[in-house]
Amino acid sequence: MATLHRLYTTPGRASWPRRLRSPRRALVVAAAVAGLLAGTPMALAAPVTPAASEQEDLAREVARIEDAVRAAEEQLQRMTVEAEAAADAALVARAQLAAGQAEAEATATELAEAQAAVIGAEQDIADLSREAYMGAEERYGDIELLLDAESPTELLQQAATMEVIGDHRSDRLAEYLTVEQRVQEADRAAQAAVVRLEELARTADEAEAAANAHLAEAQAEFDARAAEKTRLEEELRQAGERMLAAQGAADPGAAWTDRQVQAQTLSTASAAASGMLTAGRVTSCYGARWGTMHQGVDIAAPIGTPIYVPEDGVVLQAGPASGFGQAVYVQHADGQITLYGHVNRFFVSAGQVVTAGEQIAEVGNKGQSTGPHLHFEVHQGGLYASRVNPVPWLDAHGIDLGGAC
Repeated sequence: MATLHRLYTTPGRASWPRRLRSPRRALVVAAAVAGLLAGTPMALAAPVTPAASEQEDLAREVARIEDAVRAAEEQLQRMTVEAEAAADAALVARAQLAAGQAEAEATATELAEAQAAVIGAEQDIADLSREAYMGAEERYGDIELLLDAESPTELLQQAATMEVIGDHRSDRLAEYLTVEQRVQEADRAAQAAVVRLEELARTADEAEAAANAHLAEAQAEFDARAAEKTRLEEELRQAGERMLAAQGAADPGAAWTDRQVQAQTLSTASAAASGMLTAGRVTSCYGARWGTMHQGVDIAAPIGTPIYVPEDGVVLQAGPASGFGQAVYVQHADGQITLYGHVNRFFVSAGQVVTAGEQIAEVGNKGQSTGPHLHFEVHQGGLYASRVNPVPWLDAHGIDLGGAC
């Protein structure tokens, strides 16, 4: 027992038991022993530095905010498509009303011309009656019967029955009957056009009121979503700069801006590769989206980005347009019409001839939109008669959307 006591109290060996009792060293020894007992060498994990852990946390935060920004953008795109669809009904109704007005004017003109022809025909018949009276005194009773006819039609029937007029006079009377029938048909058409015009005007007013109500109801939510997107973008910028600073960037702000520009460049449509249409990023394609029909292609770009007409044509309209704020419509030689919506400013007017590559407007944020962008449509068979996928038309004119649609 004395020997054991000296073993633990001998000055030269007193430190060894204390080192053995150190918790960290004891764990290492235990692990080594366990490894030896298991017949495998001990694997020592690489230490995780605080800087690496912080970078990973920041990267995850950036990814989370980027997902939130994309979700906010999608919500705004959905609201834009829905707003455009609501306004689209009003635009279609207004186009139909304009067509109805043109039809009513045409029928009114036809009626006026037919009535003028009737007046001339009635004068001819009066001349026939006078000639018959002067040249057939021996048949006075018959001529008196003719003069007592209550209408040109009755006169013709009686004259034909009594055989008191020649063939050429009979032809003139027959022409009158044709003209009279033309007047009746034109009058019926004019009355029907007036009724249809009233219906179209009522439909257009109702559609526009519904579109305005939809926009008014959605405005508050739209503004809230837009504000949320702005807040998230700022939060993303700050988190991105912190991440780049942790990675050792000398100028985190400039580095983050460069990264965003590169990301946007990768997703930017090459729509302006040939110097036509506009330069930007495709955000919505033609087709059914969110339960409604998107009738065109949306290309996001900064306010003021030039918009070029891809083909020669004549400007049909340029100015205010429900839902689009402002729009330009151009008709081309093949009869198709291209529409450019949400424009900030336009540099053409109705009736103006434009040539391919000419700037007609600039990208804007007018009307209900997610932000500055161009809404582009192609109409066939007349304005709002039939809207088709613009991509084939753009392809045919050498404009590539970069496979975005």
